[in-house]
Amino acid sequence: MSTTFRGTYTVMITPFDEAGHVDLASLARFTEWQIAQGIHGLIPLGSTGEFLSLTDEERDSVARTVVDVAAGRVPVLIGTGAEWTDTVVRDSRAAEAMGADGVMIIPPFYSTPTEDELFRHYERVGDAISVPIMIYNNPATANIDMTPPIVARLSQIDNVSYIKESTLEVTRIRDILELCGDRMTVFGGILGFESFVEGAEGWVAVGSNIMPYEFARLFALTADEKDYDAARALYKDILPIIRMVGGHHYVSATKAALRIIGQGVGDPRAPRLPVDAIHHAEILDTLAKLALAVPEPTRQSA
Repeated sequence: MSTTFRGTYTVMITPFDEAGHVDLASLARFTEWQIAQGIHGLIPLGSTGEFLSLTDEERDSVARTVVDVAAGRVPVLIGTGAEWTDTVVRDSRAAEAMGADGVMIIPPFYSTPTEDELFRHYERVGDAISVPIMIYNNPATANIDMTPPIVARLSQIDNVSYIKESTLEVTRIRDILELCGDRMTVFGGILGFESFVEGAEGWVAVGSNIMPYEFARLFALTADEKDYDAARALYKDILPIIRMVGGHHYVSATKAALRIIGQGVGDPRAPRLPVDAIHHAEILDTLAKLALAVPEPTRQSA
């Protein structure tokens, strides 16, 4: 596989219109904006994209839109996680067929598979496709913790070659690299700057929905230019965004912030609620301090 994934990849929101339908026109514009801002890669249908709140047809249309608009300018990985292995195989094959560069797969999140079941799950998907697989470790939502020894075992599957490591234990990056060698490339999930310092080659970020240029620049400063003073200064600047979209409100806060900066993408789907007035005021204050808030008369609607 000639494609090598590295850099800051946005785990994309899914825009909805005022009636709550997927807004593919807004998604196409948002994809163009992300690329124009210098993002290194895009991942639709992750947790931030509300993949569990979409129909099969909607997920297909979202994936196709991002792949078609990106048109090879940046890598696109499609989130294909599901509870049933057969569903993951089906959706991963469809992603490859439509031209995706890879897939990102969270483990089955209800059945809490054993290590052997987990290995067989990813092995079956790996046997079904030829594009790279990014496994996604997020024990807070998947109820499964893919510890470094488990990751090392999974790295024996030929195209399981990337991981999004979304715990706050940055030393796991060190341990994964030590155990896997060049069989596994690590992307940070929550922690970007710290992950780069430990040897991560990328970052799957939520905040880059809002500040794609700055989040991509943080990777370049740290991983490529090794300018840690400049990187640390930029990290300090964008940390309020990272904190703002952390925790339970990562979808609703991201969508509220995008509306404020003139990139209206609608509200989240139930059971998620839009941010309340208090959180909205806090988001507005954070964006205003970063000079990101758009004056009310010039805001664009979704």
